[in-house]
Amino acid sequence: MPDALPATPSAAPAHDGPLLQVDDLKVHFPVMKGVVIQKQVATVKAVDGVSFTLGRGETLGLVGESGCGKSTTGLAILRMLKPTAGRIVFEGDDIAGHDKAGMRGVRRRMQMVYQDPYGSLDPRMTVGAIVGEPLVVHGLAGDKAAYRARVAELIRMVGLLPDMAERYPHEFSGGQRQRIGIARALALSPSLIICDEPVSALDVSIQAQVVNLFMELQERLGLTYLFIAHDLSVVRHISNRIAVMYLGRIVEIATRNQLYKEPLHPYTQALLAAVPIPDPALEATRPQQIITGEVPSALRPPPGCRFHPRCPHAMDKCKTEDPALRDLGDGRAVACHLHA
Repeated sequence: MPDALPATPSAAPAHDGPLLQVDDLKVHFPVMKGVVIQKQVATVKAVDGVSFTLGRGETLGLVGESGCGKSTTGLAILRMLKPTAGRIVFEGDDIAGHDKAGMRGVRRRMQMVYQDPYGSLDPRMTVGAIVGEPLVVHGLAGDKAAYRARVAELIRMVGLLPDMAERYPHEFSGGQRQRIGIARALALSPSLIICDEPVSALDVSIQAQVVNLFMELQERLGLTYLFIAHDLSVVRHISNRIAVMYLGRIVEIATRNQLYKEPLHPYTQALLAAVPIPDPALEATRPQQIITGEVPSALRPPPGCRFHPRCPHAMDKCKTEDPALRDLGDGRAVACHLHA
């Protein structure tokens, strides 16, 4: 083991492009039938052709209804799920085809903060052991003094007291447990952190504190976030750009101000219309836009535009032709025949 801990992120290949580029990512799960002799009878297309870029120091919000493929996209980028097809170019390196050994060095530079702050922490380990585990796994623990100093620094960095290192997860509140998870994610000084609905399990009053912590750490450490969430108010607060997913595909990408000021896709419009306004008088006067019907199954997605069975503006073309994600310039892209 080395005698000292790294003060900066692990070295990455020099490149001028985006930190992360995802091209036509697909994650399909086979549906098998039979006990002794199994046969594939169908395919669940959880993620089916997702493309986006993420610049260094940027936060991209990824939003959509439950089951649309947001979390699956995040897990595939981390290679915790094997992609069926597509490219995942991280710091200039296409990691989509890397094996376990090839991913080991990459994972020092990309980490994850999970949705459940209690389920993601080992109840048998102390907080200090949890936060310091990545250092041990990657052979960066150093001597005992350096290890303890680094763990104390990480715990302090997320707003907790270093003497809490000897306590166990069940002795903390939900917000404090999520801070522990964030400290663990920071241990290896990553350049990318994927946040999988990191505040959805917390009280509203605690959510704001944790989101503000994410933003403070980003400014201080130069972090890049893929922030997965379904709460549009949280995403608006933290994101530079926002990608909207529906049934395994991205239907719109725009900057925060563009999306909330003038959403283009009918699904995005309906999502924003469902967000309550804290002014009762204004809430009573704004037009209602309700999405009818249920989300189709990813096992049998509808032909053409996947949103057309629920879209109030659906045309005959929408039922047969699948709209591509079209670049409109100025950082905007939308997959809708209304904007072809």
